[in-house]
Amino acid sequence: MLALAGGSTPKRLYQLLAELPEGTINWSKVVLLWGDERNVPSDSEQSNFRMVRENLLDHVEIPADNILAVPDPGGEAKTAAAEYDALLRAKIVDEYGSVNLDCALLGMGDDVHTASLFPGTTALAETEKLVVENWVEKLDCWRITLTAPTLNAASSVLFLIAGNAKQQALHLLWHGERDAQRYPSQLIQPASGELRFMLDEAAVGENRPPDGATLEFHS
Repeated sequence: MLALAGGSTPKRLYQLLAELPEGTINWSKVVLLWGDERNVPSDSEQSNFRMVRENLLDHVEIPADNILAVPDPGGEAKTAAAEYDALLRAKIVDEYGSVNLDCALLGMGDDVHTASLFPGTTALAETEKLVVENWVEKLDCWRITLTAPTLNAASSVLFLIAGNAKQQALHLLWHGERDAQRYPSQLIQPASGELRFMLDEAAVGENRPPDGATLEFHS
């Protein structure tokens, strides 16, 4: 099971996956869910679902039952979040209450947000729910997002970050004051899984990796 990210950098990844020769990936074995979604109809140009559909889903043979999108994302945000929470509990939570998520693919904003966990928002404090609605004052809108504990339950968490505009955010994530209310990506610390960063040189700039980590670039 894979939690998908929105944004321009993941968009290119989805395009590359769609371009793979037929049979490279057995899509019948892949279950997709959304790390976050905008509170807009699924056919809106702002919709993360629409972006993934146009760049990936329309080009691969994946069963409809394997696509766990937010129900009615353009409706009332609280209801959509509650319905998505219920859907995911039925699909990815086992009888012992453990979340079974193979990989969470994340981006990061210039303000160090990830998914729709924005600085100073109420979702940052959530510890019980899988999914919540989150009012983002700076954007004047609701978002629907997986919570930090849900993302941290993944066996592998991968940040995909590109571009020199992300250098300062990356510095704050790695070396800034430990303050997740200001820098929400600091909340992402997998309980027992692996945390990895896929970066380009422009995003890294002069940043040094955290203690104990190394950087390796590939062309």
